[in-house]
Amino acid sequence: MIADFLQFEFLRNTLYTGLLIGLIAPLLGCFIVVRRLSLIADALSHVTLAGIAFGLLLDKKLATPVISPFYAGLGFSVLASLLIEKLRNMFRNFQEIAIPIILSGGVGLSVIFISLANGFTTDLFSYLFGSVSAVSSEDFRVIVIISIIVLLVIGVLYKQLLVLSFDEEHARVSGLHAKAIHFIFMLLIALVIAASIRIVGVLLVSALMTIPVAAAIRLAKGFKQAMILAILFGETSVIVGLFSGYYFEIPPGGTIVVVSILILLLSFIVQKLLLANKRKTAFEKGVS
Repeated sequence: MIADFLQFEFLRNTLYTGLLIGLIAPLLGCFIVVRRLSLIADALSHVTLAGIAFGLLLDKKLATPVISPFYAGLGFSVLASLLIEKLRNMFRNFQEIAIPIILSGGVGLSVIFISLANGFTTDLFSYLFGSVSAVSSEDFRVIVIISIIVLLVIGVLYKQLLVLSFDEEHARVSGLHAKAIHFIFMLLIALVIAASIRIVGVLLVSALMTIPVAAAIRLAKGFKQAMILAILFGETSVIVGLFSGYYFEIPPGGTIVVVSILILLLSFIVQKLLLANKRKTAFEKGVS
């Protein structure tokens, strides 16, 4: 089964990309969930869709390609992250309003660009729901660079991000450069979403950043353990999604999300069993 993926270059690109996405998406998702900013991933993914549709529109209307849909989506995603941060500063007492504004704008632009491009195409469908054959060598190199950036930034700013995620007010009072760190954090989210669209799809990428984390926090005893479990669950979902997408000829994004939800349901069952076992052990100790 794995031999098929290692035999052809485009499948190797897809497999390696999937492994990277399964690592960085849940890793960053842990901070997103703790900070209660899960909807930011949805907002940026819809803006990324607008960028992709814009890139496809340019390819269709112009004789020579100006910018690939992937890079257009990446540019739109980064720009949207900057706009969200700007709006959060403008509406200091209502910061959460920035997310639906950007999300609505992304949906509106997507509809316009898709309509101008005369509707959905095969390329757009693969961007929406992922594809096992969409990752080119150039895309893979870009995703490797994005993954390295994400891992380096999280490694360097781990303590600052942790403090900012759990207690933003304390972080500001203690002299932490909260604004700059939050700005960098937003850029990381934009980069990860843009990197994930080839495998998971624009409409489903936010699920990979949140559902494995939701399953992990049901079982973990601390933040670091939650990160490890979230990455494990994310990798499992991606691998199952890629193999099922290849052998059953279906978009991998849907399977990745379904597997993530099944893992979440399983985490509820495991948590209940663990709690029941603890109660039983405590009862037996009390009786003895």
